[in-house]
Amino acid sequence: MTHPISVETHIQAPIEKIWECWTKPEHIMQWTFASPEWHVPSAINDIRTGGSFNTRMEAKDGSFGFDFAGMYTNVVENELIEYSLEDGRKVKIEFIHEEDGYLVRETFDPENENTMEMQKSGWQSILDNFKKHVLACL
Repeated sequence: MTHPISVETHIQAPIEKIWECWTKPEHIMQWTFASPEWHVPSAINDIRTGGSFNTRMEAKDGSFGFDFAGMYTNVVENELIEYSLEDGRKVKIEFIHEEDGYLVRETFDPENENTMEMQKSGWQSILDNFKKHVLACL
């Protein structure tokens, strides 16, 4: 059995802006990719416990693409998002208040195709893109 992987970043921004950038499709499409060769042409997000989401991730050259989709199992506005991916893996995102901003911690069950290091690096890159996007929206 593999252990969950965690990535995190600290963002100096109001939680309302962080939450908006994490949950609104027009924002999701701006940051949910690990490298500049990728983009998100569409995102659907029903951010509530029992709601679902589907983020379409594609290589800009059209060589590959996939749907990142699942169902929310627990949503506490401005604090916590938990969901199950279509393949059954679990993901938890915590928005933790700190003295000078918020720690965003994402913990996920790894898949079996890529190394743990590659998965951690990819998810961290996406989280770093998220931080850049939030700061650009202030």
